[in-house]
Amino acid sequence: MAFNKRVKIKTILDTNPIGTEVTLMGWVRTKRGNKNVSFIALNDGSIITNYQVVADPNLISEEILKKCATGACLKVTGNVVASQGAGQSSELNATSIEVLGEADPEKYPLQPKKHSMEFLRENAHLRMRTNTFSAVFRVRHALAFAVHKYFNDKGFFYIHTPIITASDAEGAGETFKVTTLDLKNPPKTSEGGIDYKQDFFERETNLTVSGQLEGELAAMALADIYTFGPTFRAENSNTTRHLAEFWMIEPEMAFYDAEDNADLAEDFLKYVIRYALDNCAEDLAFLDTRLQEEEKVKPADQRSEMSLMDKLRFVVDNDFVRITYTEAIDILRNSNPNKKKKFSYLIESWGADLQSEHERFLVEKHFKKPVILTDYPKDIKSFYMRQNDDGKTVAAMDILFPGIGEIVGGSQREERMDVLTKRMEEMNIPQDEMWWYLDTRRFGATPHAGFGLGFERMVLFVTGMGNIRDVIAFPRTPGNAEF
Repeated sequence: MAFNKRVKIKTILDTNPIGTEVTLMGWVRTKRGNKNVSFIALNDGSIITNYQVVADPNLISEEILKKCATGACLKVTGNVVASQGAGQSSELNATSIEVLGEADPEKYPLQPKKHSMEFLRENAHLRMRTNTFSAVFRVRHALAFAVHKYFNDKGFFYIHTPIITASDAEGAGETFKVTTLDLKNPPKTSEGGIDYKQDFFERETNLTVSGQLEGELAAMALADIYTFGPTFRAENSNTTRHLAEFWMIEPEMAFYDAEDNADLAEDFLKYVIRYALDNCAEDLAFLDTRLQEEEKVKPADQRSEMSLMDKLRFVVDNDFVRITYTEAIDILRNSNPNKKKKFSYLIESWGADLQSEHERFLVEKHFKKPVILTDYPKDIKSFYMRQNDDGKTVAAMDILFPGIGEIVGGSQREERMDVLTKRMEEMNIPQDEMWWYLDTRRFGATPHAGFGLGFERMVLFVTGMGNIRDVIAFPRTPGNAEF
């Protein structure tokens, strides 16, 4: 079948090889025409743009043309000629069409009309064939590549941390259990509990919520490392910002303090977004237009003040403002939304856990720049964060973006053995189970830091999509593991 002679539509649009014979393969988006000629819009996924195939019924049989319905997969050979219509510089005059896969127009779900996001989520196995989702996943690919390129070029080493683990890095207890025991009749201990000694790993295990702790172990030998892998949270949340399975980017760096950590995170975010701007122009232009159309139907007070492209350049072109949590609380407490009780969660005292509405106010209304918040109260942060000298705060760092709020969370890690073990006692974290983690403080401890970026949050921001379920191919959420 000579598949290796296929030419991608992106290549044709980039090179415009008028006068040459090529073979295209792709899926029909639309077909129109009359008894004298058929115009087939073909897309092969290489670019958002469809390519027009002109089919002469004197060369292509009526039987074949009938099968060239929306969704069908075709192999088309023909000559590239200058386009007679507007929209593209060339088109393909077909000399032969082979239908690789038919699509019954009475049954194919994705017809040439606007479908709701909910309908497309219900048909997630097909939704990447739409312009919106093909654009999202090409951008997602570019962002993932940029992540690896950034860290590789900086001399970081990519570490694959375990997906099955016995620790709960966040201490929240929202983990998916991993077991091979018979759930209908699990073995019991003499006390009546489940006897995990008879399980595969001979202990209780779960899917990882973070690769950070194992990443710290690697950083204590290789200095600069990063993880980029799937993580899992069994949080029964159906919001537009939560998934049960998502991807995390987690660099860990020896010989870094809190300021070094913030510097790296800012540089990293700008690099990755700039890469998308430089390499995904067509897809971002489409997604920008899509978002503007979506904004038009919203009430005026809910519309974003910035277009998608404005938001991306807003991050790339501005130095991030750096303020402490304490300064942020003062700003929020004295803000008009707080005084006029427009915040859903009013800020009344120091120690409050900031919500998305507070984070967005700081970024979008007060500073009009991305914000790095530092030095949070220790009582609302994790055990591994380095305590500051005031005894009240930790060297934590969150980065806040417009439209999304927190996008990065990190800290300088607590390297002092006595301070760390005391904090673990306060938070009821069993030290005997974390002996391996504490060994990094016993043997050759050094100041070190790191941060975590939920990759889907980044894709959500860069694509302008409104729901995190629409930036991962097959979303896992409560009650949904369909595909």
